[in-house]
Amino acid sequence: MELRDTVDMMNSEDYKERFKAEYYQTVIRYGKLKNMLDRWDEGILNFSPTCPRSTYNIQINSMAEYIAILEARAVMEGIELCK
Repeated sequence: MELRDTVDMMNSEDYKERFKAEYYQTVIRYGKLKNMLDRWDEGILNFSPTCPRSTYNIQINSMAEYIAILEARAVMEGIELCK
């Protein structure tokens, strides 16, 4: 799934569909950031990041926590997420 695949869900009148879109968008962005950080660790990143690594670490940890919160809410609210 790509970000563009979530557009219709984000614009839905159904809050459960908007919730799913938010979840999927966050997971997609998390995955892309994780991939960048892995390449950085391997020394194969094809650019020089502007921010220090510690800033990216804070961001990816926050994103992981947010994903966990959304997953917990989905269970409580009866929203089925595809993983």
